[in-house]
Amino acid sequence: MPHPSGPPAARQSGLREANLALVLRTVCAAREPVSRAGVAAATSMTRSTVSRLVDELVAAGLVDELDPPSHSRPGRPATPLAPGRRVLGLGLQVDVGRLAARVVDLRGEVVAEEVVAADLAGSSPRPTLRLLAALSRGVLASVGDGSRVVGAGLALPGIVASDAGRLLRAPNLGWSDVDVAALVPEDASAGLPLRLGNEASLAAMAVAEPAPGRRGPLADFLYLSGEVGIGGAVVVDGRVVGGRHGWAGEVGHVCVDPAGPACRCGSTGCLELYAGRNALLAAAGLPQGSATRDLLSRSASGDHRAREAVARAASALGVALSGVVNVLDVPAIVLGGHLGQVAELVRPDLEDALRRRVLSARWVVPEVTTAPEDDAPGATGAALAALASVLDDPARALPALRSA
Repeated sequence: MPHPSGPPAARQSGLREANLALVLRTVCAAREPVSRAGVAAATSMTRSTVSRLVDELVAAGLVDELDPPSHSRPGRPATPLAPGRRVLGLGLQVDVGRLAARVVDLRGEVVAEEVVAADLAGSSPRPTLRLLAALSRGVLASVGDGSRVVGAGLALPGIVASDAGRLLRAPNLGWSDVDVAALVPEDASAGLPLRLGNEASLAAMAVAEPAPGRRGPLADFLYLSGEVGIGGAVVVDGRVVGGRHGWAGEVGHVCVDPAGPACRCGSTGCLELYAGRNALLAAAGLPQGSATRDLLSRSASGDHRAREAVARAASALGVALSGVVNVLDVPAIVLGGHLGQVAELVRPDLEDALRRRVLSARWVVPEVTTAPEDDAPGATGAALAALASVLDDPARALPALRSA
Protein backbone atom coordinates (compact mmCIF):
# COMPACT_ATOMS: atom_id res chain seq x y z
CA MET A 1 0.00 0.00 0.00
CA PRO A 2 1.33 3.50 -0.79
CA HIS A 3 2.15 5.73 2.17
CA PRO A 4 0.08 8.91 2.66
CA SER A 5 1.92 11.98 1.41
CA GLY A 6 3.65 14.23 3.93
CA PRO A 7 5.17 13.47 7.34
CA PRO A 8 2.87 12.36 10.18
CA ALA A 9 3.23 15.68 12.02
CA ALA A 10 2.05 17.61 8.95
CA ARG A 11 -0.91 15.27 8.47
CA GLN A 12 -1.84 15.63 12.14
CA SER A 13 -1.61 19.42 11.94
CA GLY A 14 -3.80 19.51 8.84
CA LEU A 15 -6.40 17.32 10.53
CA ARG A 16 -6.49 19.60 13.58
CA GLU A 17 -6.95 22.68 11.40
CA ALA A 18 -9.78 21.04 9.48
CA ASN A 19 -11.46 19.92 12.70
CA LEU A 20 -11.16 23.39 14.24
CA ALA A 21 -12.90 24.87 11.21
CA LEU A 22 -15.59 22.19 11.31
CA VAL A 23 -16.32 22.77 15.01
CA LEU A 24 -16.45 26.55 14.59
CA ARG A 25 -18.75 26.29 11.58
CA THR A 26 -21.03 23.91 13.45
CA VAL A 27 -21.38 26.36 16.33
CA CYS A 28 -21.95 29.28 13.96
CA ALA A 29 -24.50 27.40 11.83
CA ALA A 30 -26.67 26.39 14.79
CA ARG A 31 -29.94 28.31 15.09
CA GLU A 32 -29.80 27.95 18.85
CA PRO A 33 -26.79 27.60 21.18
CA VAL A 34 -25.39 24.08 20.96
CA SER A 35 -23.53 22.00 23.57
CA ARG A 36 -20.22 20.19 23.15
CA ALA A 37 -22.20 16.95 22.95
CA GLY A 38 -24.35 18.46 20.21
CA VAL A 39 -21.24 19.47 18.25
CA ALA A 40 -19.83 15.95 18.66
CA ALA A 41 -23.06 14.43 17.35
CA ALA A 42 -23.19 16.81 14.38
CA THR A 43 -19.54 16.29 13.40
CA SER A 44 -19.11 12.59 14.30
CA MET A 45 -16.06 13.47 16.41
CA THR A 46 -15.44 12.11 19.89
CA ARG A 47 -16.57 14.29 22.78
CA SER A 48 -13.02 14.56 24.08
CA THR A 49 -11.76 15.82 20.71
CA VAL A 50 -14.60 18.33 20.46
CA SER A 51 -14.03 19.52 24.03
CA ARG A 52 -10.34 20.13 23.37
CA LEU A 53 -11.05 22.06 20.16
CA VAL A 54 -13.82 24.09 21.77
CA ASP A 55 -11.47 25.07 24.60
CA GLU A 56 -9.06 26.49 22.01
CA LEU A 57 -11.83 28.41 20.27
CA VAL A 58 -13.17 29.77 23.56
CA ALA A 59 -9.69 30.93 24.62
CA ALA A 60 -9.39 32.88 21.35
CA GLY A 61 -12.85 34.44 21.65
CA LEU A 62 -14.18 32.67 18.55
CA VAL A 63 -16.73 30.78 20.66
CA ASP A 64 -18.51 31.97 23.81
CA GLU A 65 -19.70 29.76 26.63
CA LEU A 66 -23.15 30.82 27.83
CA ASP A 67 -24.78 30.27 31.19
CA PRO A 68 -26.43 26.84 31.38
CA PRO A 69 -30.23 26.88 31.38
CA SER A 70 -31.89 26.26 34.72
CA HIS A 71 -33.60 22.86 34.95
CA SER A 72 -34.46 20.23 37.51
CA ARG A 73 -32.73 17.25 35.90
CA PRO A 74 -30.02 15.51 37.92
CA GLY A 75 -26.39 15.91 36.86
CA ARG A 76 -24.33 18.76 35.55
CA PRO A 77 -26.15 20.81 32.85
CA ALA A 78 -24.49 21.16 29.45
CA THR A 79 -22.84 24.50 28.69
CA PRO A 80 -24.36 26.16 25.61
CA LEU A 81 -21.96 27.46 22.97
CA ALA A 82 -22.47 30.47 20.69
CA PRO A 83 -20.34 32.39 18.18
CA GLY A 84 -18.00 34.82 19.90
CA ARG A 85 -18.91 38.46 20.44
CA ARG A 86 -15.29 39.65 20.68
CA VAL A 87 -14.22 38.76 17.12
CA LEU A 88 -15.35 41.49 14.73
CA GLY A 89 -15.46 42.43 11.07
CA LEU A 90 -15.39 46.01 9.75
CA GLY A 91 -17.61 46.87 6.80
CA LEU A 92 -17.48 50.21 4.95
CA GLN A 93 -19.71 51.46 2.14
CA VAL A 94 -19.66 54.30 -0.35
CA ASP A 95 -22.88 54.82 -2.27
CA VAL A 96 -24.34 57.70 -4.21
CA GLY A 97 -26.57 58.61 -1.28
CA ARG A 98 -24.56 57.65 1.80
CA LEU A 99 -21.36 56.71 3.57
CA ALA A 100 -21.37 53.95 6.16
CA ALA A 101 -19.06 52.26 8.64
CA ARG A 102 -20.26 49.20 10.53
CA VAL A 103 -18.72 46.65 12.89
CA VAL A 104 -20.34 43.20 13.08
CA ASP A 105 -19.56 40.26 15.39
CA LEU A 106 -19.57 36.53 14.68
CA ARG A 107 -23.25 36.33 15.65
CA GLY A 108 -24.09 38.70 12.82
CA GLU A 109 -25.02 41.47 15.25
CA VAL A 110 -24.06 45.10 14.72
CA VAL A 111 -21.67 46.23 17.46
CA ALA A 112 -21.11 49.81 16.28
CA GLU A 113 -22.04 51.84 13.22
CA GLU A 114 -22.40 55.25 11.67
CA VAL A 115 -24.36 55.94 8.50
CA VAL A 116 -24.34 59.44 7.00
CA ALA A 117 -26.58 60.64 4.18
CA ALA A 118 -24.70 62.46 1.42
CA ASP A 119 -25.11 63.43 -2.23
CA LEU A 120 -22.01 61.90 -3.79
CA ALA A 121 -22.99 61.98 -7.46
CA GLY A 122 -20.05 63.50 -9.31
CA SER A 123 -17.96 63.62 -6.14
CA SER A 124 -14.18 63.49 -5.99
CA PRO A 125 -12.74 60.20 -4.68
CA ARG A 126 -10.04 61.59 -2.37
CA PRO A 127 -12.17 63.85 -0.11
CA THR A 128 -15.01 61.33 -0.13
CA LEU A 129 -12.74 58.55 1.06
CA ARG A 130 -11.27 60.86 3.71
CA LEU A 131 -14.78 61.36 5.08
CA LEU A 132 -15.30 57.61 5.05
CA ALA A 133 -12.00 57.11 6.89
CA ALA A 134 -13.10 59.56 9.58
CA LEU A 135 -16.36 57.62 10.04
CA SER A 136 -14.43 54.39 10.28
CA ARG A 137 -12.02 55.71 12.90
CA GLY A 138 -14.90 56.88 15.02
CA VAL A 139 -16.67 53.53 14.84
CA LEU A 140 -13.49 51.60 15.61
CA ALA A 141 -12.80 53.85 18.62
CA SER A 142 -16.20 52.92 20.06
CA VAL A 143 -15.46 49.18 20.04
CA GLY A 144 -14.87 47.92 23.56
CA ASP A 145 -11.58 46.68 24.96
CA GLY A 146 -10.99 42.97 24.60
CA SER A 147 -12.48 42.83 21.11
CA ARG A 148 -10.48 42.25 17.95
CA VAL A 149 -11.23 43.33 14.38
CA VAL A 150 -9.99 40.52 12.14
CA GLY A 151 -10.87 41.82 8.69
CA ALA A 152 -12.12 44.86 6.79
CA GLY A 153 -14.03 45.34 3.56
CA LEU A 154 -15.39 48.20 1.47
CA ALA A 155 -18.55 48.02 -0.67
CA LEU A 156 -18.60 50.18 -3.79
CA PRO A 157 -21.35 50.74 -6.39
CA GLY A 158 -19.58 49.70 -9.56
CA ILE A 159 -17.10 47.42 -11.24
CA VAL A 160 -14.32 46.51 -8.84
CA ALA A 161 -10.93 44.85 -9.34
CA SER A 162 -10.76 43.38 -5.84
CA ASP A 163 -7.26 41.92 -6.03
CA ALA A 164 -5.82 45.22 -7.26
CA GLY A 165 -7.79 47.35 -4.79
CA ARG A 166 -9.19 49.47 -7.60
CA LEU A 167 -12.62 50.74 -8.53
CA LEU A 168 -12.71 50.52 -12.31
CA ARG A 169 -15.97 52.32 -12.89
CA ALA A 170 -18.92 53.65 -10.89
CA PRO A 171 -21.11 55.60 -13.34
CA ASN A 172 -23.42 57.18 -10.76
CA LEU A 173 -20.52 58.35 -8.59
CA GLY A 174 -18.66 59.51 -11.67
CA TRP A 175 -15.52 57.62 -10.61
CA SER A 176 -13.24 55.73 -12.99
CA ASP A 177 -10.01 53.82 -12.39
CA VAL A 178 -9.56 54.87 -8.75
CA ASP A 179 -6.87 53.26 -6.58
CA VAL A 180 -9.20 53.11 -3.58
CA ALA A 181 -6.93 50.99 -1.41
CA ALA A 182 -4.16 53.60 -1.65
CA LEU A 183 -6.53 56.44 -0.70
CA VAL A 184 -7.89 54.85 2.50
CA PRO A 185 -5.38 55.17 5.38
CA GLU A 186 -4.43 51.97 7.20
CA ASP A 187 -5.78 53.16 10.54
CA ALA A 188 -9.24 53.49 8.96
CA SER A 189 -9.25 49.73 8.33
CA ALA A 190 -7.79 48.76 11.73
CA GLY A 191 -4.38 48.31 10.12
CA LEU A 192 -5.72 45.44 8.02
CA PRO A 193 -5.78 45.03 4.24
CA LEU A 194 -9.00 46.54 2.88
CA ARG A 195 -10.87 44.11 0.62
CA LEU A 196 -12.97 45.86 -2.02
CA GLY A 197 -16.21 44.43 -3.38
CA ASN A 198 -19.28 45.35 -5.37
CA GLU A 199 -22.04 46.77 -3.15
CA ALA A 200 -24.84 44.60 -4.55
CA SER A 201 -22.77 41.41 -4.36
CA LEU A 202 -21.88 42.08 -0.73
CA ALA A 203 -25.49 42.97 0.13
CA ALA A 204 -26.60 39.72 -1.50
CA MET A 205 -24.12 37.83 0.68
CA ALA A 206 -25.80 39.31 3.74
CA VAL A 207 -29.13 37.90 2.53
CA ALA A 208 -27.65 34.48 1.73
CA GLU A 209 -25.76 34.29 5.03
CA PRO A 210 -27.09 36.82 7.59
CA ALA A 211 -24.49 35.69 10.12
CA PRO A 212 -21.13 34.00 9.47
CA GLY A 213 -21.73 30.34 8.71
CA ARG A 214 -25.52 30.55 9.12
CA ARG A 215 -27.56 30.24 5.93
CA GLY A 216 -30.58 32.43 5.25
CA PRO A 217 -33.95 31.13 4.02
CA LEU A 218 -32.99 31.36 0.32
CA ALA A 219 -30.11 29.51 -1.31
CA ASP A 220 -30.67 30.52 -4.95
CA PHE A 221 -31.88 33.98 -5.94
CA LEU A 222 -31.33 37.17 -7.87
CA TYR A 223 -30.72 40.17 -5.62
CA LEU A 224 -31.49 43.72 -6.71
CA SER A 225 -29.96 46.65 -4.87
CA GLY A 226 -32.11 49.74 -5.31
CA GLU A 227 -30.52 53.18 -4.96
CA VAL A 228 -30.00 56.02 -7.45
CA GLY A 229 -28.88 53.20 -9.69
CA ILE A 230 -29.71 49.51 -9.55
CA GLY A 231 -27.13 46.87 -8.76
CA GLY A 232 -27.60 43.14 -8.84
CA ALA A 233 -26.08 39.82 -7.87
CA VAL A 234 -26.88 36.19 -8.61
CA VAL A 235 -26.63 33.74 -5.71
CA VAL A 236 -26.46 29.99 -6.31
CA ASP A 237 -26.26 27.52 -3.43
CA GLY A 238 -25.63 30.37 -1.01
CA ARG A 239 -22.70 31.86 -2.94
CA VAL A 240 -22.52 34.92 -5.17
CA VAL A 241 -21.73 34.03 -8.79
CA GLY A 242 -19.25 36.70 -9.79
CA GLY A 243 -18.34 35.53 -13.28
CA ARG A 244 -14.85 35.33 -14.73
CA HIS A 245 -13.74 38.74 -13.45
CA GLY A 246 -16.19 39.17 -10.56
CA TRP A 247 -18.27 41.69 -12.50
CA ALA A 248 -21.49 39.71 -12.99
CA GLY A 249 -24.85 41.00 -11.85
CA GLU A 250 -25.05 44.48 -13.40
CA VAL A 251 -28.81 44.16 -13.89
CA GLY A 252 -29.30 47.92 -13.67
CA HIS A 253 -27.55 48.24 -17.02
CA VAL A 254 -29.60 45.60 -18.80
CA CYS A 255 -31.26 47.39 -21.72
CA VAL A 256 -35.06 47.37 -21.60
CA ASP A 257 -35.50 49.82 -24.50
CA PRO A 258 -32.72 50.39 -27.06
CA ALA A 259 -34.47 53.62 -28.12
CA GLY A 260 -34.69 54.82 -24.53
CA PRO A 261 -32.81 57.69 -22.86
CA ALA A 262 -29.03 57.80 -22.57
CA CYS A 263 -27.49 56.30 -19.44
CA ARG A 264 -24.35 57.45 -17.62
CA CYS A 265 -22.81 54.10 -18.46
CA GLY A 266 -22.78 55.05 -22.16
CA SER A 267 -25.66 52.82 -23.23
CA THR A 268 -29.34 53.66 -23.71
CA GLY A 269 -32.58 52.46 -22.14
CA CYS A 270 -30.98 50.82 -19.08
CA LEU A 271 -33.25 49.42 -16.36
CA GLU A 272 -32.13 51.96 -13.76
CA LEU A 273 -33.42 54.81 -15.96
CA TYR A 274 -36.93 53.48 -15.31
CA ALA A 275 -36.72 51.81 -11.89
CA GLY A 276 -33.85 53.63 -10.16
CA ARG A 277 -34.87 55.86 -7.24
CA ASN A 278 -34.24 59.18 -8.98
CA ALA A 279 -35.96 57.97 -12.13
CA LEU A 280 -39.03 56.90 -10.16
CA LEU A 281 -39.24 60.19 -8.29
CA ALA A 282 -38.85 62.26 -11.47
CA ALA A 283 -41.51 60.27 -13.32
CA ALA A 284 -43.87 60.76 -10.36
CA GLY A 285 -43.30 64.53 -10.41
CA LEU A 286 -41.45 64.52 -7.09
CA PRO A 287 -38.26 66.56 -6.52
CA GLN A 288 -34.95 64.75 -6.19
CA GLY A 289 -34.18 63.98 -2.58
CA SER A 290 -37.79 63.12 -1.78
CA ALA A 291 -38.32 60.10 0.43
CA THR A 292 -39.73 56.88 -0.97
CA ARG A 293 -42.64 57.27 1.44
CA ASP A 294 -43.67 60.38 -0.52
CA LEU A 295 -44.06 58.24 -3.63
CA LEU A 296 -45.99 55.64 -1.64
CA SER A 297 -48.28 58.30 -0.23
CA ARG A 298 -49.04 59.84 -3.62
CA SER A 299 -49.70 56.45 -5.16
CA ALA A 300 -52.03 55.49 -2.30
CA SER A 301 -53.98 58.74 -2.75
CA GLY A 302 -54.56 57.91 -6.42
CA ASP A 303 -52.08 60.37 -7.94
CA HIS A 304 -51.96 59.58 -11.66
CA ARG A 305 -48.29 60.44 -12.24
CA ALA A 306 -47.15 58.40 -9.23
CA ARG A 307 -49.09 55.36 -10.37
CA GLU A 308 -47.82 55.72 -13.93
CA ALA A 309 -44.24 55.92 -12.63
CA VAL A 310 -44.72 52.74 -10.61
CA ALA A 311 -46.30 50.92 -13.57
CA ARG A 312 -43.44 52.03 -15.84
CA ALA A 313 -40.86 50.77 -13.33
CA ALA A 314 -42.67 47.45 -12.87
CA SER A 315 -42.81 46.94 -16.64
CA ALA A 316 -39.08 47.63 -17.03
CA LEU A 317 -38.30 45.29 -14.14
CA GLY A 318 -40.44 42.58 -15.74
CA VAL A 319 -38.56 42.83 -19.03
CA ALA A 320 -35.10 42.80 -17.44
CA LEU A 321 -35.71 40.20 -14.75
CA SER A 322 -37.56 37.73 -16.94
CA GLY A 323 -34.54 37.71 -19.23
CA VAL A 324 -32.22 37.00 -16.31
CA VAL A 325 -34.46 34.22 -15.02
CA ASN A 326 -34.72 32.64 -18.47
CA VAL A 327 -30.94 32.56 -18.76
CA LEU A 328 -30.01 31.55 -15.21
CA ASP A 329 -33.05 29.64 -13.84
CA VAL A 330 -33.11 31.32 -10.44
CA PRO A 331 -36.29 30.62 -8.45
CA ALA A 332 -36.50 33.85 -6.43
CA ILE A 333 -35.98 37.59 -6.80
CA VAL A 334 -35.05 39.64 -3.73
CA LEU A 335 -35.74 43.38 -3.89
CA GLY A 336 -33.51 45.56 -1.72
CA GLY A 337 -33.13 49.28 -1.05
CA HIS A 338 -35.91 51.50 -2.44
CA LEU A 339 -37.14 48.60 -4.57
CA GLY A 340 -37.92 46.72 -1.38
CA GLN A 341 -39.80 49.77 -0.08
CA VAL A 342 -42.01 49.93 -3.19
CA ALA A 343 -42.27 46.15 -3.54
CA GLU A 344 -45.99 45.99 -2.77
CA LEU A 345 -46.66 48.55 -5.51
CA VAL A 346 -44.61 46.90 -8.24
CA ARG A 347 -45.23 43.27 -7.25
CA PRO A 348 -48.56 42.67 -9.10
CA ASP A 349 -47.34 43.94 -12.48
CA LEU A 350 -43.89 42.42 -11.99
CA GLU A 351 -45.27 38.98 -11.13
CA ASP A 352 -47.65 39.19 -14.11
CA ALA A 353 -44.72 39.99 -16.41
CA LEU A 354 -42.70 37.10 -15.01
CA ARG A 355 -45.60 34.69 -15.59
CA ARG A 356 -45.87 35.85 -19.20
CA ARG A 357 -42.21 36.18 -20.07
CA VAL A 358 -40.44 33.39 -18.17
CA LEU A 359 -40.51 30.23 -20.25
CA SER A 360 -40.59 27.89 -17.24
CA ALA A 361 -43.22 29.90 -15.31
CA ARG A 362 -45.87 27.33 -16.21
CA TRP A 363 -44.14 25.03 -13.73
CA VAL A 364 -42.30 27.40 -11.37
CA VAL A 365 -43.19 31.08 -11.09
CA PRO A 366 -40.24 33.01 -9.61
CA GLU A 367 -40.93 34.19 -6.06
CA VAL A 368 -40.65 37.96 -5.51
CA THR A 369 -39.64 38.88 -1.98
CA THR A 370 -37.90 41.73 -0.13
CA ALA A 371 -34.56 41.98 1.64
CA PRO A 372 -34.43 42.73 5.38
CA GLU A 373 -34.54 46.46 6.13
CA ASP A 374 -30.97 47.79 6.17
CA ASP A 375 -29.78 51.30 5.31
CA ALA A 376 -26.29 50.06 4.39
CA PRO A 377 -26.49 46.38 3.36
CA GLY A 378 -23.21 46.57 1.48
CA ALA A 379 -21.40 47.50 4.70
CA THR A 380 -23.05 44.57 6.46
CA GLY A 381 -21.98 42.21 3.69
CA ALA A 382 -18.44 43.59 3.70
CA ALA A 383 -18.14 42.96 7.45
CA LEU A 384 -19.56 39.44 7.11
CA ALA A 385 -17.18 38.68 4.24
CA ALA A 386 -14.27 39.79 6.42
CA LEU A 387 -15.37 37.33 9.11
CA ALA A 388 -15.85 34.48 6.63
CA SER A 389 -12.09 34.05 6.28
CA VAL A 390 -11.84 33.27 10.00
CA LEU A 391 -14.41 30.51 9.65
CA ASP A 392 -12.47 29.08 6.72
CA ASP A 393 -9.21 28.89 8.66
CA PRO A 394 -9.57 29.59 12.39
CA ALA A 395 -6.20 27.97 13.12
CA ARG A 396 -4.44 30.81 11.32
CA ALA A 397 -6.28 33.40 13.42
CA LEU A 398 -5.73 31.72 16.78
CA PRO A 399 -2.25 33.09 17.67
CA ALA A 400 -3.21 36.71 17.00
CA LEU A 401 -6.52 36.36 18.83
CA ARG A 402 -4.94 34.79 21.90
CA SER A 403 -2.54 37.72 22.17
CA ALA A 404 -5.28 40.34 21.81
